[in-house]
Amino acid sequence: MRENLRPIASILLGVALLLAGNGLLFTLLPLRGHADGFGSLAIGAIGSAYYAGFVGGCLLAPYIILRAGHIRAFAALVAIAVTVGLAYPMAAAVWPWIVFRLVNGFCIAGFYLVIESWLNDRASNETRGFIMSSYVMVIYGAFTAGQMMVTLFPITGAEDFMVGAMLASLAIVPVALTRSAQPAAITIVSFRPWQVYQTVPVGLVASFAIGVVNGAFFGLGPVSAARTGLSTTEVAIFMSAATLAGAATQWPAGRMSDRIDRRRVLLVLLIGAAISGLVLWLFATSGALLVGFGFVYGGLALPGYALAAAHAYDKTDLADMVPTAATVLLANAVGATIGPLLAPLVMDQLGPRSLFLFTAAVEVVLAGYVFYRIKVQPSLTPPEKIEFDLASTAPVGAMVTTEELDLEDPLVVVPEPYPPMPEADMPAAEAPPMDTAEAEMPAAEVEVLPPENDKPA
Repeated sequence: MRENLRPIASILLGVALLLAGNGLLFTLLPLRGHADGFGSLAIGAIGSAYYAGFVGGCLLAPYIILRAGHIRAFAALVAIAVTVGLAYPMAAAVWPWIVFRLVNGFCIAGFYLVIESWLNDRASNETRGFIMSSYVMVIYGAFTAGQMMVTLFPITGAEDFMVGAMLASLAIVPVALTRSAQPAAITIVSFRPWQVYQTVPVGLVASFAIGVVNGAFFGLGPVSAARTGLSTTEVAIFMSAATLAGAATQWPAGRMSDRIDRRRVLLVLLIGAAISGLVLWLFATSGALLVGFGFVYGGLALPGYALAAAHAYDKTDLADMVPTAATVLLANAVGATIGPLLAPLVMDQLGPRSLFLFTAAVEVVLAGYVFYRIKVQPSLTPPEKIEFDLASTAPVGAMVTTEELDLEDPLVVVPEPYPPMPEADMPAAEAPPMDTAEAEMPAAEVEVLPPENDKPA
């Protein structure tokens, strides 16, 4: 195990640092917006902008990497993210924050693409699943740790923003100093929504609807908890508990879905999440109840995307796996963009905890659709399924695959190598030095030997 992780330790350290800073922002921005008097719709729009930027990054970031290479693209994207992170307290207003969050989402999508391409290149067929799963667990752990860091300093100050920027900037160091060669192959993302819908409608529709729910939860959950009366520490615990519960239940739910119809497991989770959401809306009047049921809610609601993605992969040919994965991820990101814009319409009418009434309503509608599809479409037998894989079903990256990249695939592009610089154009400092002994020898003492064939016999 240690031998498998040693070649990518510096990459995973960079992931942990950057995602800790990103997790801090996910909780900090809604709480700071609440403290500054932003309305629910404004805070929702700020959260929505992140996912809109993420969609843009999925579409455009591959071309940045093709132009600049992995390390330079990584450094540039992280530098922009750090700059934006420091700009939040300098322009604490709704529209600047929407722009900043849009840029932040774009940079994070590009970051995921760089890192996941790198990890795929470092892994062998035997170690790829382990490495990618370790990467996903590092993301969840770092994100949760970042959420808890919101308690370090007062919400109304600039210190938390500085901590997030410092963590993100430090992420450049282990990646820039790594001795691992950067990968050559990169996946150009291709989206085929109509083809995926025709092949596996539940996979696409569920990914979109779960994006609506989870985008609303992460964008407005901290505000809902704070307006219910929780302190900053309790809000951090509430969000962290839900995130950890969702990460912990993904694997057992996925393994269970290997044995029975994945749609049935998804249906049970949706019903359970809707019930826990209704309990949060109606009865979670104290901090302890809100945190406790938030843990239950996260464990039931957050693994839904993993099951939807796995169900989509079950009915996808290996040659179409990358377009299907990209389309399912895009549907989830589009849903996450819409959710934070719709939920405030309910919260402004029925109170802050009605966020969970909104999520429950979406989950009930999706559960009805899944139930309908179970009735009209026969279940797959276990031999017809692919084995559940945590890495390929995690809603964190722009290109997660546990398969080796096929260089013959039109979606896989190998960048052209940089041409060597002509010696005449090489700066003097970079010109090939003369041999030290020869350089120190006076010109008169340099012996010029005749050519080999001119030597006397």
